[in-house]
Amino acid sequence: MIKEGKLQELEACYTYFKRSTSALSEEDSDFAPKEGMMTAAQIVAHVAQTFDWFIDGAFGANGFNTDVEGMMAEIMSYNSLEKARAYFEKASRNFREVIGSKSDEELLAPLNDTSIMGEGPCMIVIGATIEHTAHHRGALGVYARLCGKVPPMPYME
Repeated sequence: MIKEGKLQELEACYTYFKRSTSALSEEDSDFAPKEGMMTAAQIVAHVAQTFDWFIDGAFGANGFNTDVEGMMAEIMSYNSLEKARAYFEKASRNFREVIGSKSDEELLAPLNDTSIMGEGPCMIVIGATIEHTAHHRGALGVYARLCGKVPPMPYME
């Protein structure tokens, strides 16, 4: 029963992210408010990458990847919102599929790798993913406004 509720929360999180960032178009891909900040496309790719990172950290054989420079290099190559959104779709689908494949007992089992999330159940990554996605959803809303666009309300059409 835990899993079903968490999957509904994840679905809402993804819907809110996609809706609230929909004002950004492909021509906004390389927008960043200031030099040295991630672009719109890079932020979307970063959110997608983090889905994979949390799943690997909770359920993968190697735990959390701590090669921050390598992970940043991967997302810095994104210069297209279309490609970043495709990565988002793939990574979010994989995240939901992995969570959906786990029993409540597996979700409640302690993390193998406590280096990042501390000592908690594997399902702690679900809440962390939701929080992380919401944080960047807000940042991208600011990006949209700086591009002269009004982001839609995330919670309803």
